[in-house]
Amino acid sequence: MDLHDFYTGRTFDAHRFFGAHFEGDCVTFRTYAPGAQAVELIGEFNGWQGMPMAREGQGGIFSCRIQGAKPGMLYKYKIRPAAGGEADHCDPYGFWMELRPGSASALWPLGGYRFTDEAWMAARSRAFDAPVNIYEMHFGSWKKDEARENGWYRYDEIADKLIAHVKENGYNYIEFMPLSEHPADCSWGYQNTGFFAPTSRYGTPDQLKELIDKCHAAGIGVLLDFVPVHFALDAYALANYDGTALYEYPHSDVGVSEWGSCNFMHSRGEVCSFLQSAAHYWLEEFHFDGLRMDAISRMIYWQGDPARGVNGNAVSFLQTMNAGLRRLHPTAMLIAEDSTNFPKVTAPVEYGGLGFDYKWDLGWMNDTLDYFKKTPEERRAQYHKLTFSMAYFPQEQYLLPLSHDEVVHGKAAIVQKMYGDYEQKFPQARALYLYMMAHPGKKLNFMGSELGHMREWDEARELDWMLLQYPIHDAFRHFTEELNRLYLSNDAFWQGEYDPAHFQWLDCQADGTCLYAFLRRGGTHTVAAAFNFGDTPAPSYRLHMPFACRARVLLHTEWQRFGGALPEETPAVRSRAAREGHVLTFPVPAFSGLVLELDAPDGSRMTGKPNQ
Repeated sequence: MDLHDFYTGRTFDAHRFFGAHFEGDCVTFRTYAPGAQAVELIGEFNGWQGMPMAREGQGGIFSCRIQGAKPGMLYKYKIRPAAGGEADHCDPYGFWMELRPGSASALWPLGGYRFTDEAWMAARSRAFDAPVNIYEMHFGSWKKDEARENGWYRYDEIADKLIAHVKENGYNYIEFMPLSEHPADCSWGYQNTGFFAPTSRYGTPDQLKELIDKCHAAGIGVLLDFVPVHFALDAYALANYDGTALYEYPHSDVGVSEWGSCNFMHSRGEVCSFLQSAAHYWLEEFHFDGLRMDAISRMIYWQGDPARGVNGNAVSFLQTMNAGLRRLHPTAMLIAEDSTNFPKVTAPVEYGGLGFDYKWDLGWMNDTLDYFKKTPEERRAQYHKLTFSMAYFPQEQYLLPLSHDEVVHGKAAIVQKMYGDYEQKFPQARALYLYMMAHPGKKLNFMGSELGHMREWDEARELDWMLLQYPIHDAFRHFTEELNRLYLSNDAFWQGEYDPAHFQWLDCQADGTCLYAFLRRGGTHTVAAAFNFGDTPAPSYRLHMPFACRARVLLHTEWQRFGGALPEETPAVRSRAAREGHVLTFPVPAFSGLVLELDAPDGSRMTGKPNQ
């Protein structure tokens, strides 16, 4: 590591210098504590008796070397600030930690696991013209082992179960909510104490690597939530680390986040080097295929409030980090959770952008869920809630999220949000998910959505797997499976999806109905999607096409095998020339949607090119 780069916020390998590193039969420890008068190393290897660490020059770095320490042994730094007193801290660069409520770091050697995913890594891409269907999950509450105190499976134990479920249900990426160490289960991993330490709740770092390796062998990409905005308040971690505000702002008006945690001070080069080294570490050491960065709006604007202005230092940090990660990991995805209208979030840094590959479309999410909560009468009055997204969609490369945030804190599970009684909710939810898959943008759904989960997510409980014993939920799972597989296999849903020429509205008139239709053009397929989100059937829906074509139904949300009323071979689609152009005629039942494969009049496959 170049020390000048560390102090000026340009290094990405600070973890190779700081922390605890095995070198033969010795371990070298280094920590950065410029405000400390003295630092001692305490741990299992010395009976928790302080071993003085030497100051290296005048730069605030303390180090020592010991013999005989073994992987898994616990340690801390006893820091004596210049202002007096002392406090024991875990290692900011520690690679593992003990299980909460313990707070010590644990020795773990880097590079011990040997991956077998060379072919996957060589072929990996950022998937701009490929399907991305993400299964977001919280590791500890997907499934529970009732024989264990906390019910937690290990990383390597859950691999086969998880991979089988994801493959069967038509997802090709898994996104884990944060796996970096955190003291409170209820924080879901978003308030970290160990930014380089996979949580010991679920096993060792090498067991996590084995899980990712197995996912890659099965053709599944793995993404990780990464939190560059804030950190936990716990006194043993980063807060007031050397007796000063080393990582955080010294003033509470900007130093304390809305979650009660400490905001990182991105104007300090050492903090920037710490965070971007952590991001690089997860991608390099664990072979994650991308990072979803949490709460980016809180970095763009002070405390996430546009009225308080742009935080120029944090924006500059994002640009430096993303540009550096792009150089180091050209095929890894960088995804922003950002709810603001800040421009060029997904534009390259060299063109004035923030350098992300994708941005969560939280506007689409809010408008869509709000629409489906409403009565049919209200939907007719707010028809354009569902057309608005395509007015701004070409501005960024969007990902459509129905994430964990939408199924907690009294918001209700996705199916439960739908208007009406229990049985009315399922056809509407099927139509919602078809609309989501047909809309341009990569996809993310939280675990349990495939089951038609009716209960809000609780991190202390596993999913309600017993729902699959009920026919309506079992049919819903089969629907999501078929829909996901259609999305993965038909390039009209994702080829060229960020090019406006590959999307065309066919029906978006607020004419007192809840009918919508649009065209999607891929490389080898062209499809039309039609929806009736109202409670009044359209028995002879006339869809005016921009070209002559034949049409056949690929998927209908009301097929009987999904819990609907239509036999699988229906409906028939009439195709004919009319005075006003070519017209497709077919029924669209209430609360339903369908996808049509469009072929040329002679029955040949359309190429999907925009000029057709």
